[in-house]
Amino acid sequence: MQSENNKLYRCSLRGKFKKDFSLKKNKLTTYDVAVLGDWVLFDEGTKGLGVITKIIDRKNYISRKAKRLLGRLKRGERMEQIIASNLDAIYIVASVRLPEFNNRFLDRVLVAAESCGVDAKIIINKIDLDERKFGAEWEQFYTNLGYKIFITSVTENIGIEEVKKTLKGNVSLFWGQSGVGKSSLLNTLFPQLNFSVGEISEASLKGKHTTVTGIMEEVDVDTFIVDTPGIRAIEPYGIKKEDLSHYFIEFESFIRECKFNTCIHEHEPGCAIVKAVEEEKISIERYESYLNILSTIEEDMFY
Repeated sequence: MQSENNKLYRCSLRGKFKKDFSLKKNKLTTYDVAVLGDWVLFDEGTKGLGVITKIIDRKNYISRKAKRLLGRLKRGERMEQIIASNLDAIYIVASVRLPEFNNRFLDRVLVAAESCGVDAKIIINKIDLDERKFGAEWEQFYTNLGYKIFITSVTENIGIEEVKKTLKGNVSLFWGQSGVGKSSLLNTLFPQLNFSVGEISEASLKGKHTTVTGIMEEVDVDTFIVDTPGIRAIEPYGIKKEDLSHYFIEFESFIRECKFNTCIHEHEPGCAIVKAVEEEKISIERYESYLNILSTIEEDMFY
């Protein structure tokens, strides 16, 4: 915990928070109470210790479904893992190669960001390995959707300053799969961070975990970086099937044209989204991402 005078404290939570924060407004449970990015009030103790007395209301936060806890919840009920709060932007880091660019993962994080009201930006990293120029194709693809894209290479110092300029004065979360070069990128942006850098598994050509817990660092005046552990997969949290399409931003102009207002854009007659895909007004890649996420939304979630 960092105070307004930049002094660090190791803080604990009062017991009342376990009860007050055990249920969210939609009655889905969460096991996070205070998270990275929270503003809190606390009582100062001795030897750098403190006790949190109040968590200030968050302007936003980004989360995902937590792993199931056997024996803890009813069938279908899932807990929420809050990653960080009070964010100005999330930077989703993907690599062109080693590991290969994964648009399915990227689309899942974009949905999570859109559903949480967090501004999302995309970094396509390791462009120095892009012999087949896939990076430029994906850059154009997501630019056409309306997202800000950065093309970067740590080894060739490409795009580093462009990213750095957009971070100043903001709280920014960096999120990506293991091995995409997130730690190397952050170390290049801010050498004082000195994050551990992982390797690529020769067997799977996927990244090995290096960051094991979330970290928030002040890297400049009023400029904060939140680094998260590399992950293999993400399931956006708390989204109903009938609402998912609203978080694919290019779907929005077609949704109202569907024959049924309960349409989930899968196989219903008179679906404007399916028609737009057939007419190539919506890309098949994004529609397949939509169907992939749709299939993972539990029918028996408790709302």
